[in-house]
Amino acid sequence: MCLALPVKVVELGAGDTAIVDLGGVKKEISLALLADVQVGDYVILHVGYALSKLDPEEAEKTLALFAEINQTALAAT
Repeated sequence: MCLALPVKVVELGAGDTAIVDLGGVKKEISLALLADVQVGDYVILHVGYALSKLDPEEAEKTLALFAEINQTALAAT
């Protein structure tokens, strides 16, 4: 099973890299597969590569679902 996550671009790096934020965790990723990514854009991240841009509203919905799943899992322990 593969998992790709929506992340928000918070900084453009050198070359084709960017810094993204996922729940407060910042990570450098590759933008080599995409063109015209700007700070504030959401991208789908898989294995360190941005695969596609994502509508901000859809990204927020997905992130909210992940947060809900996490809270449910924590409550069950």
